[in-house]
Amino acid sequence: MIPQTDPKAAYLEQQAEIDAAIQRQLASGWYILGKEVAGFEGEFAAYLGLAHGVGVANGTDALVLALKGLGMGPGSMVATVAHTAVATVVAVEQAGATPVLIDIDPLTYTMDPVALQAAFEAYPAIEAVIPVHLYGQPADLPAIQAIAHRQGAKLIEDCAQAHGAKLDGRMLGTWGDVACFSLYPTKNLGALGDGGIIATGDAALAAELKALRQYGWREHYVSDIVGMNSRLDELQAAILRVKLTALDRGNARRRAVAASYDAGLAGLGLGLPLVRAGAQHVYHQYAIRTPDRDGLKFRLRERGVATNIHYPVPVHRQAAYLDRLTIGPAGLAETEHAAAEVLSLPMYPQLGDEAVAQVIAAVRAG
Repeated sequence: MIPQTDPKAAYLEQQAEIDAAIQRQLASGWYILGKEVAGFEGEFAAYLGLAHGVGVANGTDALVLALKGLGMGPGSMVATVAHTAVATVVAVEQAGATPVLIDIDPLTYTMDPVALQAAFEAYPAIEAVIPVHLYGQPADLPAIQAIAHRQGAKLIEDCAQAHGAKLDGRMLGTWGDVACFSLYPTKNLGALGDGGIIATGDAALAAELKALRQYGWREHYVSDIVGMNSRLDELQAAILRVKLTALDRGNARRRAVAASYDAGLAGLGLGLPLVRAGAQHVYHQYAIRTPDRDGLKFRLRERGVATNIHYPVPVHRQAAYLDRLTIGPAGLAETEHAAAEVLSLPMYPQLGDEAVAQVIAAVRAG
């Protein structure tokens, strides 16, 4: 069976370096918020071209802390999408704010700026916007940024699936007031456990986030503000420092796999991924689209190809959120259509050319 993703293969590719980093860290005697976390924070921020990184326990916490650091809480409205991992909406609610769900563009699966503008007209109290760079594809940041700035709203980039992606030559994560990254093992930059990081160019905000992630401490054991416990541990930071060195190489391989899929699946009537003009896509997922999604998924499994659905049920249709979320006036028709038709094919940097050819043959077989 060709797996849909394979984090173990990423470990094996850098096994000697990762094992050495693990041994170095274990022997250090310091296991929380030490030199490895500080090193990773600085190296990742520098990779983006920003001044500050703040390591946290996971990507959801990164969003929660970013929202709190920007002053969002009870009474705040935050615009985001429903075609995303539920974590995006979870984070808004955990920060005490109210999500306002915006529809997506059907070709890129990212926030529709026209729908966002309509939401601001209906809910002028929206204080922040969280576009999700889904599947490695940049959202329409020039348009979204312009709308947010015009409305006086903060811009928080959800980069959980877009490590290393660019738009108009500019790194994702550098467009907003703050950017949030998941470091879950299957991400383009993934730990061997859980983790997250927040990136910003604002020194005061970075200091606030570092206090918020550890009980609101600015001085040890003294809480100046109400914080939480969300710390990236030293072991994962040591591993991530190694894996960061392979990120660009891995993204280049993802683009090569995607190019093979594009060529091999052309002419089948499938909706293939569109790359936004000016974008450097990093293909966290290669999501195709077909009305016969469930049938194709079954047939591919029978032929030894694992797939996944990102995401089968929009957030507003899930039992925990049904009939209680605020939906923008444009509705969520495109979100619901996409959720019924998208299917993610195998995609990871260690996927070999022979396996790619097998996937293409299996899809072409119908």
